[in-house]
Amino acid sequence: MPPPLEPPRLDRRQLLKMGLGAGAAGLLPLGSLQASTLSTNARIVILGGGAAGMAMANRLSRRLDGARISLVEPREIHHYQPGWTLVASGVWNPDKTMRPNANFVPAGVDWVRQPAVGIDAEQRRVSLADASVLEYDYLVVATGLQLNYHLIDGMSPDLVGSHGIGSVYASIEGATRTRDAIDAWIATGGGKGLFTAAPTPVKCAGAPLKMTFTTLSRLEDTGHRDDFQVDFMAPGDALFSQPWVNDFVKQRFDDQGVNRRHHYRLTAIDPGARQAEFAFVGPDSEFTSHHELREAEFSQEGERTVIADYDFIHVVPPMSAPDFVRESDLIAREGPFRGEWLDVDIHTMQHNRYPEVFGIGDVIGAPINKTAASVKAQAPVVEANLLAQMQEQPLPARHNGYTSCPMITGIGKALLVEFGYDNNLDFLPSFPFIDPRDESWVAWVMKDRMLQPAYYAVLEGQA
Repeated sequence: MPPPLEPPRLDRRQLLKMGLGAGAAGLLPLGSLQASTLSTNARIVILGGGAAGMAMANRLSRRLDGARISLVEPREIHHYQPGWTLVASGVWNPDKTMRPNANFVPAGVDWVRQPAVGIDAEQRRVSLADASVLEYDYLVVATGLQLNYHLIDGMSPDLVGSHGIGSVYASIEGATRTRDAIDAWIATGGGKGLFTAAPTPVKCAGAPLKMTFTTLSRLEDTGHRDDFQVDFMAPGDALFSQPWVNDFVKQRFDDQGVNRRHHYRLTAIDPGARQAEFAFVGPDSEFTSHHELREAEFSQEGERTVIADYDFIHVVPPMSAPDFVRESDLIAREGPFRGEWLDVDIHTMQHNRYPEVFGIGDVIGAPINKTAASVKAQAPVVEANLLAQMQEQPLPARHNGYTSCPMITGIGKALLVEFGYDNNLDFLPSFPFIDPRDESWVAWVMKDRMLQPAYYAVLEGQA
């Protein structure tokens, strides 16, 4: 196995010269950490110990004096998931993305090492896998989301790394095996690669594009790019929600010889035959949730099944809130997120029907916001509003939808994309000296070298 690719190194003097030495605290100006504490004996349960849940555990443990805080998280290892694309692209070693959860759980918080399996919102109880129950006065839902590979017939995360199948989302092991599958494809000297996207909201919506761009870099480095066919299969017309980024990606794909196939949704895979089945759906027949995928019958005029051969395929599964959240009273009952995502006010982060419940991170129903940068912006809002709710005061904080995507456009270059709800940019760029519309090595360095420490500062409630 070849060693990970090494980009140019920066020394401290170079970083400071560019103004990055102290500014990479998370692609967003730091939220103010209030020093005052609230005395309470309230029972607070935090579901999930990922970026969102761990950030809230640290913030609330400092702000609440006497509260009984339980963090429900069965995993012993914390995964830095923003690094998985770099692992799958051959840039990072997988062990760089892992830290013990014990490094981040604050003192005084009860770490419940059990999976949650149910929520009774009326009785304010959480059921655990060992049949025990946690009662709460306030609940923070930070479960992350669920990867629904089973909605692609014949597909399983266990297949990643075999039969030419890759998927950066599956796990850190899956990201590593995706790297190996790409290596094996390149070693054959040619053939067809299919890169897919999901018809549902996904975490890190740029990841399918990043995997395509980094693979293109590797194909070009072989000196035989023309021997490789690359198709990007998109379920709709857009490749990215931000219009100018969407236009950039489309043009860049065209320039790099990527065949863009729009309105193709991956429905099945035959690993042995290396064939993928796609439903071609017209512009008026897009699906936004796996509830709709299950209910859909492809009978409308113009819809058809398309079989495509491949030598490599990157699979992006449909995603949703975890099943136990979907089956609870906390799930959205109407609108675009019904049956699939947590029902919260996208500005206050408070549940729309249960005021003692707040949501944060990938699990919430929101038009954007499934990134670690979103968690950083949401955490101080949830902290301030939860404390206000506990004191029966108006909720003071609002989330403007801030999210960020360091869009890798090739190994060694990236765009720094920042935006909010309705594509608004009513906040100052985190790094004004970086033009978000220009590819730069500096943006790549931020992704590769600087965002991980900032991420851990978010977990610790310091940013």
